[in-house]
Amino acid sequence: MKLPMNTSSTPAYPQEIEISPDDLPLYCPNPLMDARSWHPRVFLEIEATGSAMCPYCSTQYILKGTPNPDHHHS
Repeated sequence: MKLPMNTSSTPAYPQEIEISPDDLPLYCPNPLMDARSWHPRVFLEIEATGSAMCPYCSTQYILKGTPNPDHHHS
Protein backbone atom coordinates (compact mmCIF):
# COMPACT_ATOMS: atom_id res chain seq x y z
CA MET A 1 0.00 0.00 0.00
CA LYS A 2 1.37 3.39 -0.99
CA LEU A 3 0.67 6.33 1.27
CA PRO A 4 -0.02 9.77 -0.21
CA MET A 5 3.02 12.00 -0.07
CA ASN A 6 1.44 15.26 1.04
CA THR A 7 -1.50 15.05 3.42
CA SER A 8 -2.06 16.44 6.88
CA SER A 9 -1.32 13.01 8.37
CA THR A 10 1.91 12.53 6.41
CA PRO A 11 4.01 15.71 6.39
CA ALA A 12 6.48 16.15 3.56
CA TYR A 13 10.11 15.56 4.51
CA PRO A 14 12.51 17.17 4.73
CA GLN A 15 10.92 20.00 6.63
CA GLU A 16 12.05 23.13 8.47
CA ILE A 17 11.40 23.39 12.20
CA GLU A 18 11.91 26.44 14.40
CA ILE A 19 13.09 25.70 17.92
CA SER A 20 13.62 27.88 20.98
CA PRO A 21 16.51 27.79 23.46
CA ASP A 22 14.17 25.87 25.80
CA ASP A 23 14.24 22.98 23.28
CA LEU A 24 18.00 22.45 23.73
CA PRO A 25 19.79 20.10 23.59
CA LEU A 26 18.47 19.47 20.09
CA TYR A 27 17.94 15.96 18.80
CA CYS A 28 16.24 14.36 15.83
CA PRO A 29 13.81 12.76 15.41
CA ASN A 30 11.92 15.19 17.60
CA PRO A 31 8.93 14.05 19.68
CA LEU A 32 6.41 15.65 17.29
CA MET A 33 7.56 13.70 14.23
CA ASP A 34 5.43 10.91 12.81
CA ALA A 35 6.69 7.55 14.10
CA ARG A 36 6.98 6.26 10.51
CA SER A 37 9.74 8.79 9.85
CA TRP A 38 11.83 7.89 12.88
CA HIS A 39 15.49 7.01 12.58
CA PRO A 40 18.30 6.56 15.14
CA ARG A 41 18.43 9.53 17.54
CA VAL A 42 21.15 12.02 16.71
CA PHE A 43 22.05 15.10 18.75
CA LEU A 44 22.62 18.23 16.67
CA GLU A 45 24.84 21.21 17.46
CA ILE A 46 22.88 24.37 16.69
CA GLU A 47 24.12 26.98 19.18
CA ALA A 48 27.13 28.22 17.18
CA THR A 49 25.44 28.75 13.80
CA GLY A 50 21.73 29.02 14.61
CA SER A 51 20.81 26.17 12.27
CA ALA A 52 21.42 22.45 11.90
CA MET A 53 20.40 19.72 9.46
CA CYS A 54 19.71 16.13 10.42
CA PRO A 55 22.03 13.76 8.51
CA TYR A 56 19.31 11.07 8.39
CA CYS A 57 16.14 12.86 7.26
CA SER A 58 17.49 16.28 6.16
CA THR A 59 15.11 18.13 8.49
CA GLN A 60 16.42 21.68 8.90
CA TYR A 61 16.28 23.14 12.42
CA ILE A 62 16.39 26.92 12.97
CA LEU A 63 17.14 28.37 16.41
CA LYS A 64 14.92 31.34 17.30
CA GLY A 65 16.32 33.31 20.22
CA THR A 66 19.59 33.24 22.10
CA PRO A 67 20.64 30.19 24.09
CA ASN A 68 20.66 30.72 27.86
CA PRO A 69 24.30 30.99 29.05
CA ASP A 70 23.31 29.00 32.16
CA HIS A 71 22.20 26.08 29.95
CA HIS A 72 24.60 23.19 30.45
CA HIS A 73 24.91 20.04 28.37
CA SER A 74 25.37 16.83 30.30
